Amino acid sequence: MAKAILAPILHLLFRPWFEGIDNVPKQGPVILAGNHLSFADHFFGPLQLKRKVISLGKSDYFTGRGIKGFFTRLFFSGVGTVPIDRSGGKASEAALRTGLRILREGQILGIYPEGTRSPDGRLYKGKTGVARLALESRAPVIPWAMVNTFEMMPPGHPLPKMGIRPGVRFGKPLDFSRYYGMEDDRLVLRAVTDEIMYALMELSGQEYVDKYAASARVEMERAARAASSAESR
Repeated sequence: MAKAILAPILHLLFRPWFEGIDNVPKQGPVILAGNHLSFADHFFGPLQLKRKVISLGKSDYFTGRGIKGFFTRLFFSGVGTVPIDRSGGKASEAALRTGLRILREGQILGIYPEGTRSPDGRLYKGKTGVARLALESRAPVIPWAMVNTFEMMPPGHPLPKMGIRPGVRFGKPLDFSRYYGMEDDRLVLRAVTDEIMYALMELSGQEYVDKYAASARVEMERAARAASSAESR
């Protein structure tokens, strides 16, 4: 229902474009591993696919109060987001098991290996959870690149900018069968994750940064505070 209502409106207002949709299997488990530039990714990423994409989202999306909280829960439920605790440790393992359950049911799992939105539009280091999912489920991994969504709706901006056409590119399936049975090897998990991020870099055209996006955001906020403090002196 969410897609049926939103799709005509989004196509009319933003004229999104899509490439490589035929790379996504028509049935069976699939991992869509994407870059994460903007809140708009939740709208445009799965827009053109006939199959439903289920993603793992932070539980905060489902715990808000009031009218805003109600509509936030309604939206994320409508687009197939499953709430998870992202605090790490046992919570991370529970999130992994949830992802594996979705794949065992033969569905499409959408995941953003960076773990959070890019703070500046660049592509950041991927977390290895996507590699564990790929090796344990043995599902095909499709690189899923968002284009122009950062320029259209960067983090912190509640409304999208008009006149910028967002795009989505679906890459060729990545084959990791040579690593099956090695999902407990940290070096293998890093190699698989880096291969996925390299494919995303090629598809999206983004500059790659070898650090985690969350760390980069903290550094940028710290630098902004320092600059503001210096100006006030």
